[in-house]
Amino acid sequence: MLCTGNAARSVMGAVMLRARHDGVDVSGAGTHALEGLPMSGRTRTALSGHGLADMDHRSHQLVATDLRDVTLVVAFAPEHVAYVRRLHPEAANRTATLHHLVDSLPSGEESLADRVAAIDLGSVELEDATEVVDPAGGDDTTFIECADEISALIDRLLDRL
Repeated sequence: MLCTGNAARSVMGAVMLRARHDGVDVSGAGTHALEGLPMSGRTRTALSGHGLADMDHRSHQLVATDLRDVTLVVAFAPEHVAYVRRLHPEAANRTATLHHLVDSLPSGEESLADRVAAIDLGSVELEDATEVVDPAGGDDTTFIECADEISALIDRLLDRL
């Protein structure tokens, strides 16, 4: 899961996916994260509204080794996909926005890696990508609305994983 600061969206997505699918290894990172910070209090509040928590979370800046063995990078905005394409082009074909994945990732018997490869994520036009808007700077309600949106999208993604 990839967002900007690894303090809200990617944290929510990772915690939700871990809670709903124990057969998948999920990690989170940011494109411009300050290493080692806890999630924001508003993120914690939004997660608690879904009955979830992660008291051990510390923010992490995305580095090349994070992408080495990753099957799929779920980004929350087109600029996160652009960041991966620019700095980690080897992962471009495995990176897309959450919205794009729930709309285009095929379900099926093939491996996730094969299904991801089949949709050629490296050539997706980013101008058409929909983002989960960053709640940073918003109040508790903004964070709760963001968590609700991510929760619904994670449910849709699970159908495809």
